[in-house]
Amino acid sequence: MAKFDYVTRVLNSPLDVTASEWDALLALEPDPSPFMRHDYLAALQTSGCATAATGWQARFVTLWVGDTLHAACPMYLKQHSYGEYVFDWAWANAYEQHGLSYYPKALVAVPFTPVPGARLLARDPAARAALVQALLQHARDEDLSSLHLLFAQPQDVAACEQAGMMLRHTVQFHWQNMAPTLTAARGSLPPGGAGFTLGRPGGETAFHDFDHFLASLQQEKRKKIRQERRKVAEAGVSFRWSRGADISSNEWDFFYRCYERTYLEHGNAPYLNRDFFHRLAHSVPENWLLFVAEREGRPVAASLIGIDAEHGVAYGRYWGALERVDCLHFEACYYQPLAWCIEHGFQRFEGGAQGEHKMARALLPVRTTSAHWLAHPAFADAVERFLQREGDGIGQYLEHLSQRSPLKVTAASPDAPVPHNRG
Repeated sequence: MAKFDYVTRVLNSPLDVTASEWDALLALEPDPSPFMRHDYLAALQTSGCATAATGWQARFVTLWVGDTLHAACPMYLKQHSYGEYVFDWAWANAYEQHGLSYYPKALVAVPFTPVPGARLLARDPAARAALVQALLQHARDEDLSSLHLLFAQPQDVAACEQAGMMLRHTVQFHWQNMAPTLTAARGSLPPGGAGFTLGRPGGETAFHDFDHFLASLQQEKRKKIRQERRKVAEAGVSFRWSRGADISSNEWDFFYRCYERTYLEHGNAPYLNRDFFHRLAHSVPENWLLFVAEREGRPVAASLIGIDAEHGVAYGRYWGALERVDCLHFEACYYQPLAWCIEHGFQRFEGGAQGEHKMARALLPVRTTSAHWLAHPAFADAVERFLQREGDGIGQYLEHLSQRSPLKVTAASPDAPVPHNRG
């Protein structure tokens, strides 16, 4: 493998690198989330959502050989820990109690977007490793308290671990468009999941329709989903969807009214403004799918889904409602998207951060990983011990969840061990 003398350039804006250069690197990654596209990151900044004024000061780190971009990542100097979904408030409080400053810290992540995927864009493993070293060196040079890389793909995690960064695990819930079979024995969970093997022995994989999906669930779960969907239908609510460029400006406006209302009802202003979504509608319309709930001829709720048609992945992102209807959230954010994924041959639906209730809708637990470096040796040692305990707890939590599977118990073979299921 060729060795290069990389030139590191730290950029104050994603606009300081061209979309073609950035997206060409992203296309080389095995998990090129659409939220890492140049247009998405640029919209966060140009709309004013992720800027120094909101506590997200862009410091995009890039490695060059001549005029060729070899590696890059979105890094932000953070003055708080909002909008991250990997929580380090306790670490910040511990620093403060000892008279130390935790902020600013360095964060490699997509603002407000807890979607796993590529974070360290690189032409090859050597460039990826060099990028990690450049990040660490920049954090040291700027006397930052810490460096955090969130929701990373395995290649990024490996490079960070090789560089001595500490790993932290969290749990999300994802749905797979494959008829599932439980095969793992209790207490024998694989490293990345909770004991579920997808696919049937007969070779049948994707669900035919929503009823076929329901048939894969335990009777109690099927009954509950049908009851929830019936409540929405009996309330007179129906759905329609629009995709990509077919989403009209009026529909985007209505979606934002719903999205903003839901945030305000919880006592918070939304992270994202209308201009951000306006920019996405014009720059990357192909990455969006909108469900609109209607009642008596008027729209009452909306759910916006991110989509990656090339890789067959959909992402639950934003929703809101102007009227209260029992179970409307479940219908708009889970059942309508899952039915759409089945109909259109999408293979995965990611439900976002947290939310154990998603398991009842057959979104199964998936372990996600972040990487962390702290400059202060004593705090680094304390956090490392904490992460070891927390990691053990995450393993036990995944084991616990595996015993509560909503799926039917079907052995992949007569000899396959089957875990005990409760409910």
